[in-house]
Formats: sequence, C-alpha cells, structure tokens
Amino acid sequence: MRLPKTPSFRLDGRRAMVTGASRGIGLGCAVALAEAGAHVVMAARGADALDEAADTLRNAGLSAEALVLDVADLDAARGAMGASGPFDIFCNSAGLARHGPALDTTADDFDAVMAVNLRSAYFLAQEAARGMGDKGGSIIQISSQMGHVGGVDRAVYCASKHGLEGMTKAMAIEWGPRGIRVNTICPTFIRTPLTESTFADPERVAWITAKIKLGRVGEVEDIMGAVTYLASDASALVTGTSLVVDGGWTAG
Repeated sequence: MRLPKTPSFRLDGRRAMVTGASRGIGLGCAVALAEAGAHVVMAARGADALDEAADTLRNAGLSAEALVLDVADLDAARGAMGASGPFDIFCNSAGLARHGPALDTTADDFDAVMAVNLRSAYFLAQEAARGMGDKGGSIIQISSQMGHVGGVDRAVYCASKHGLEGMTKAMAIEWGPRGIRVNTICPTFIRTPLTESTFADPERVAWITAKIKLGRVGEVEDIMGAVTYLASDASALVTGTSLVVDGGWTAG
C-alpha cells in the first residue's frame, strides 16, 4: 500500500518579494517566508525602518535584503521589481486606510486609498506574473475581512478590498494555465503599530472582540502560517480564493 505524502511547506531555493515589509503584517509575512527557506526581498517606503527590519532578519540567520520603494509610484515600483526579480512568490502587504463617515469622504481620500490598495496591487501583481512567465508561482494579496463584509466608517476601505477580491479571482482564472496561483489573505483586526489607536479605545476593542467568535483580536503571528501555506506546494491546488483569518467574524 502506498501512503500519500504531505506536500512540503518548505520554500528553499525560491525568491520572494514582500511589500509593506518593514512592520506589522508585512514584516510577519517576510519572516514567515524566510523561515521556510525563501530569500526575501523586503520592500517598503521608509529606508531606516526597512533596513533595520532586514538587518534583524539577517542577524537571525535568515536570507533577506531591503528594497526601498513606494508602491503608489508605479513606474518606479515596477522598475525596481523588474531589476530585482523575477520572483517565485509575490506577497503584497502594502495598504492604506482613511476611515471616516461616508458622507465626509473626499476625492483625495478615495484616490489615495485606491492608489495603494487596488491600483498598485493590480499592476504589481501584473509585474510579478510577467516575471513568473510559464514556470508558475504564487501571488498573495493581503486583503481584509472587510473585503467580504461592510463596516461603519470604512466605505472606501471596503470598496478597495472588495475590488481586490474580484481582481484576484479574475487573475487566477487568466493565469492559472501558466501555473500562477493568485489568492488573498483576509485578516480581522490585527494588533500592529498602525492599529494602536484603534486598540487604545476600550469601546472599540469591546465591539471588535464581541464580533470575533474566538473572543480575541488577531496578532501578526496569526497570519504567518497562512502566508507560508499559500506560498508553498502545500496549497498547489488553491487559487482564486480567500483565506479568511478572522476568528469567525464573517461567519456570523
């Protein structure tokens, strides 16, 4: 009798790029991929924080390098990707939020959020896919549970993430014959430097924990296993879908 063999979660010999990698979820994704054996190109806008993060990974014995870029500057970002690539894995964790009542949204707010959360996500995925050619690869977009539900004061953010979910499905269909898998990870509220103000509000924390069925907010570590899975051969038949890491928020 021949027993089935669990596919490997290892990423040895693969090159990965992670945007938004200097802190928070992006940093967690970079660490997870590097721990699995990938060489990780860590990209972000702020050179000092990025260099510190990349140095910390290297000091831990992981393979990483820093690449300063602004994902909203598409020409420069695509040029940097082309010069540093090609990549077997592309994880886009760069994101922007400008929360507030929908009646107060300005055109500048709308354009700024869409430029980062949707426009750059589209064209950087396109650049990653070009580099992958016909040898396949994994493109992972860090989306949000708000790509599946609505939220008060989050109309623009929800619009960008719902768009990201639709874009991912279409790209997965188109690029599937080339062996390129395209998926999203959809976290709930994760404790990061960007969410400090949210978690400083006891009423907001109470509302969040009441919505999360597991009764706690998310930590960066909760995302790390998900990104390793989607990057590896363990998810070889997974494409065009969302891995929702929300503690049951969207189930209710």
